[in-house]
Amino acid sequence: MPDAATADGPGRADRPEPGEVDGSGPGEVDGHGGADPLSVFTAQRGRLHAVAYRVLGRVADAEDVVQETWLRWSRVPVAEVADPEAYLVRVTTRLAIDRLRSAHARRESYVGPWLPEPMLTGPDVAETVARDDAVSTAMLLVLEALSPLERAVFVLREAFDYSYAEIAGFVGRSEPAVRQTARRAREHVDRQHVRYDTDAATQALVTERFLAACAGGDLGGLLAVLAPEVVLISDGGGLAPAPRKAIVGLELVARAMLTFAGRLPADPAIDVVRFNGAPGIVVSSAGIPVAAVSLHLLDGTISAIHLVSNPEKLTGLRDLRSP
Repeated sequence: MPDAATADGPGRADRPEPGEVDGSGPGEVDGHGGADPLSVFTAQRGRLHAVAYRVLGRVADAEDVVQETWLRWSRVPVAEVADPEAYLVRVTTRLAIDRLRSAHARRESYVGPWLPEPMLTGPDVAETVARDDAVSTAMLLVLEALSPLERAVFVLREAFDYSYAEIAGFVGRSEPAVRQTARRAREHVDRQHVRYDTDAATQALVTERFLAACAGGDLGGLLAVLAPEVVLISDGGGLAPAPRKAIVGLELVARAMLTFAGRLPADPAIDVVRFNGAPGIVVSSAGIPVAAVSLHLLDGTISAIHLVSNPEKLTGLRDLRSP
């Protein structure tokens, strides 16, 4: 349940926009016109988290944004809000844009490559309210080059299919300006985004062979599942051992992965689970995730590997073994 223990001072997001509120009379004694603000918010919470995560690429930051949205929503006369989804998405989007601007400044001093934070996704996870391809680590990495506004507009349009008019209201821009921003963002993504294989059977087979080769120290078996120009990007954030730059090339990547496998804790637990919209590998020790590996396939071989070992980025996987 949302916690209303702390809150920032009132801001623009606290006040309903014109057209979002019907009537101007006071609410009931509870301040919400008889509506239950928690029930209304809970119905939208999954969507709000999905928006915030795609804009920010961090689970903890997305949760903070959703929490702040709740705090602001709890002070609004809910019964007078004509469109709760629009109001809540608007607040979430603007909070996420503001937070992303601050995050970009922090990432300039980040140690080594930066990768999006892994997050479990699946049929029973609210994050699937939008398309899986819009939450892949490869797509989120491409979105890092966009401005905060471009990223938010792209996410709202491409992942959630909001109209340009709706997005204009969310971000506080004119519809023509939003269309132009969306076009710039789409052009960048089209230039940079690689359409990786999505066939589930192929993904499962290659993942199994990859794991078997790593576990057995089988260099030949690993070379057989890697593409010639495979790229390994590792994110340790200065808190876990990881290469400070991308590793490119078949043999270099294969040897790096065998070195990584040889340094795993004793008796590690290895699970193949669905995170960021595709099968991934989670390595745990004593019930705590220590690494998450995303494999991106082209023509049946691994073209890119994203390996996150920064412990601060693995919190979204800690309920992996929960009942």
